[in-house]
This record gives sequence, C-alpha cells and structure tokens, in this order.
Amino acid sequence: MTPDRLIRQKEADWRLLEELIKKANSQLQTMTPEDARRLGELYRSASSDLALAQRDFPRHPITRYLNQIVARSHALIYRQEPLTGRKILRYVTHTFPQTFRRSASFFWVAMLLFMIPGVLIGTLTFVDPDQARFALPANVQQMIPQIEDQELWTNIPVSDRPYASSFIMTNNIRVSFLAFAGGILAGLLTFYVMVFNGVVIGGILGLTYHYGIGFGLLTFMISHGVIELTVIFIAGAAGLRIGWAMLRPGLLSRRISVQRAAQEAVVLIIGCVPLLVIAGLIEGFISPAEGIPWPVKFGVGLTTGIILYTYLFRSGREDKNNFTVAKKLQGEKSV
Repeated sequence: MTPDRLIRQKEADWRLLEELIKKANSQLQTMTPEDARRLGELYRSASSDLALAQRDFPRHPITRYLNQIVARSHALIYRQEPLTGRKILRYVTHTFPQTFRRSASFFWVAMLLFMIPGVLIGTLTFVDPDQARFALPANVQQMIPQIEDQELWTNIPVSDRPYASSFIMTNNIRVSFLAFAGGILAGLLTFYVMVFNGVVIGGILGLTYHYGIGFGLLTFMISHGVIELTVIFIAGAAGLRIGWAMLRPGLLSRRISVQRAAQEAVVLIIGCVPLLVIAGLIEGFISPAEGIPWPVKFGVGLTTGIILYTYLFRSGREDKNNFTVAKKLQGEKSV
C-alpha cells in the first residue's frame, strides 16, 4: 500500500467524516440516526487506515492527517455525558457515601493516626505544661505565653467574621488536599499530616485545660469540629488508599492499582470541599458567637455529627427487598 493509493481509495470517506465531525460539533441537534451510524462506521474505517499508514509510511503527512481526524472523532464519540443536576444528585446521594464506605478501613486508620498522638501529647502537656515547649511545633509555641495568661484567641470580632470564615475554609481545604496529595509519596506525607495535626490540637487542648481555659476552647471547637475533623480523616483516607495501592498492588500492576485507587480518592476529596465550606461557615459565625450559650454549641456539634455519619454510613444503600426480588426473578428466568 502506497500513500497515493490509500488517498485515492479513502479520501471521500475522510472528507465525509470531517463533515460529520463539524456537524456534530456545531449542529448536534440536526444530526439524524443515520448520521450517527455513519459517523461510527467512518471512525472505525479511519482508525484502520491510520494503523495501516503508521505501519507502512509513519512519517508521511497523510499519517498525521489521519491521526488528527481519528483523534477528533474519538473525542466526539466517546466524550462523557455532560454534567447534569441528576448526575450531581446521584454523586451526593450514592457515589460519595458508597465510596466512603469502601474506604472505611483507611478512614479509621487516619483517625487513629490523629487521635493516638493527640491523646498522648495532650496528656503530656496537661500533666507537665513545660513539655509543651518541646512537644509542640515552633509556630504553635508562640501561643504558650497567651495560654499561660489564661487568654484565648478565639474571640473573632463580628465585622471580621466573614473574612475569618473565608480564611478558615481556605486553610481547611489546603490541609485536606495536602493529606490527599500525600498519598503519592506512598502515604508518608499523609501519615505526617495526620500525626502533626493530632499533636497540635491535642497538645493545645491539654495545655489549655491545665491553665483552666480548656472548656472555653472546646466550646469554640465543638460546633464545627465534628465536620472539620471528619473531613480531614476522609482526606487522609484518600491519601492512605493511594499509598497502599503503591505499596501493595495485589494481583494488578502497580500503575493500574494506583490509577483505580486515585479515581476513588478523587471522589472522596471532591466531596470534602462542600463539607469544609459548611464547617467554615459554622466556625466563622457560630463558634465565636458569645451570645450563643455553650449547650447550643455542643448541640450543633452533636447534631451535625449525627447527620453527617448517618449520611456517610446509610445513604446510597441498595434496598434489600429490591435486591431479593431481583434475585428471585433472575432465578425464575434461569429455570
């Protein structure tokens, strides 16, 4: 097969394929079922022509031309369904909570990586506050004199609360994405982010309780903390899942294992963003509000926690009755 001969035989089909591609991109509504069928046929034919050209004359201009029209038609035929309200609703009600439950073991590991160092360092700083100068990071140690004076830093002026809320959201999203992205380093950075945040929060809580202002800090944290910490654990689970896929790919190749883990991890991290927005709004407007009594703030934390964990562990479950009926029908058909 020579380039000239291939052109003589197939040029008309290529031109028609180009016309159908242009029509689909500009006037999709005017395409008929026959146009769609013909587009698929011409795409498959052009793909075969491209394979032939790449074998016999890979450097010829016609090979580059075929590569272009095949790529354009492939992107058109196999493009994903546009994002619709139904797909978003399906993601919220099924995809995200189902993916979370498949990653639940990593979620509990991320929680333990946070809680165990937090409890240990918190106990240490409560019993011996001098240890805070060694156990806490340098930037956190700057708050020690203020804590020793029994002063908290949580009183946000009303005029500054919108800006504080925006800053809090951005910071929490940054921490979550850092925990998620840490999975690409075999989970080591995710491990560090979990432990580091546990040490900081646990150490500060222990220190403030030693100086008698811990309940005030806990009252500030409880309203938004349940959602915020849960999201950080979910982001940590996403990172740990990627890291585990790198270390233990199982029967799959390491590339395929990481690719599959990353796809589900992305589902988790996308779902974290709106939850962090909610936590940031609570932290910016409810947590620092002096006019709201502490039982109400504890109630907000408890209520949001119950709603969130009910959603994560119950939403998107298949109806067992429907499943039983489907299995029964399948059995009857097989008989």
